[in-house]
Amino acid sequence: MSAPAEPSAAAADTAPAPKRRDLAQFVVCAVMVAVGVFLIVDALSLSDGFAKVDPVGPRLFPLVIGGALVVFAAALGVAILRGSTGEADGGEDVDLDSSGDWRTVGLLVALFVATIALIDFLGWAIVGTFLFAGAATILGSRHWIRNIAIGAVLGFGSFYAFYVGLGIPLPAGILDGIL
Repeated sequence: MSAPAEPSAAAADTAPAPKRRDLAQFVVCAVMVAVGVFLIVDALSLSDGFAKVDPVGPRLFPLVIGGALVVFAAALGVAILRGSTGEADGGEDVDLDSSGDWRTVGLLVALFVATIALIDFLGWAIVGTFLFAGAATILGSRHWIRNIAIGAVLGFGSFYAFYVGLGIPLPAGILDGIL
């Protein structure tokens, strides 16, 4: 019979370090609660309007989504307090040492601002075409003709999908009377 083995010094060095709580995640919880409470309060102020015959009414979905946000924020808060953290990004497909591509971000923001500014004048079909084509071009596609063709299909297709399929009129802009 042999004596029980003593744990070696190397085994003591490989013991897992205690988990640290990432308290910055509470900011996410606070935002989730704020949005959830806003949705609940706003939903309670909705009038029935044209939906008086609708058994569900206009309040149901904002109340469900707002309530779910508050519940999930509470669950996330409990998980954070228990020490649960996300797995660190290994950076397999991302170069963690490079800086962000602020030019691309700036161009996309400018494209969205232009879309907001021009949608009433030009209409969704035209602005949507340039939004989709511009985003594809900014994100690296160099096939400008194809980008515009696909953007036109998406812009005009979504215009008619909303207008005909859902009964939601999008702004027609300068094409009013033609579309």
